[in-house]
Amino acid sequence: MGDEKKAKSAGVWPTVKPFINGGVSGMLATCVIQPIDMVKVRIQLGQGSAGQVTKNMLKSEGVGAFYKGLSAGLLRQATYTTARLGSFKILTNKAIEANDGKPLPLYQKALCGLTAGAIGASFGSPADLALIRMQADATLPVAQRRNYKNAFHALYRIVGDEGVLALWKGAGPTVVRAMALNMGMLASYDQSVEFFKDNLGFSEATTVLSASAVSGFFASACSLPFDYVKTQIQKMQPDAEGKLPYSGSMDCAMKTLKSGGPFKFYTGFPVYCIRIAPHVMMTWIFLNQVQKFEKSIGL
Repeated sequence: MGDEKKAKSAGVWPTVKPFINGGVSGMLATCVIQPIDMVKVRIQLGQGSAGQVTKNMLKSEGVGAFYKGLSAGLLRQATYTTARLGSFKILTNKAIEANDGKPLPLYQKALCGLTAGAIGASFGSPADLALIRMQADATLPVAQRRNYKNAFHALYRIVGDEGVLALWKGAGPTVVRAMALNMGMLASYDQSVEFFKDNLGFSEATTVLSASAVSGFFASACSLPFDYVKTQIQKMQPDAEGKLPYSGSMDCAMKTLKSGGPFKFYTGFPVYCIRIAPHVMMTWIFLNQVQKFEKSIGL
């Protein structure tokens, strides 16, 4: 009986382990990155450059403003990153088995990343909506502010005021953004690891840091246009006549393109890149440390 339970446990743990490790590493990275993410959102909302936004936030709202929406950010990682990194690991393992144990070609890794990104974003969209609204709240007129206390209060209010389906408002661009981000991040990371390690002879630590920075850049370049549209959709408010500024993601994209050109989608790119790259790097570093800890205690 004991052996059966042990075998059953051993069978369950390898399945849930990638999900738990992914969520934990993502949440730890978010605790460090949250202030940069906050500045990025304010830039996208048209409040000025990174320096101006930082100065104004410190002056008018204090240091605590940089961590506004942290609970939603952590909840997002607990859902989105848990699902995407866990499912990516499962998908790649299945693909390797189907490939007779041989390493996957780049296009298969990219397809796994696309799929994992879509799965993760579907689970994380409600928390992402709460995060965007909490971060943008202080930029609205006092009468229009939602004043969410935390992520769970935001979700409760959204369901009560707008219905359950409102939790997935902007889910379309969120999913597409996640697919683009994960494809850029995972594909470029694997390719960079091979280049830095095999061609340049970098050490393991230097390889991980360098490859993570490269993947962070490509993840940013691939995903920022979708992130910009997603942010505009999720934070929009009806005017005095009850009309919304955009009818949907495509309408938002076309109006943005007409009014500001293609580079408008890359508003805040330096800060966005600085935010994504360190998060990617720290997620991998934390994941590595979590795995080492688990190994040290026999998990």
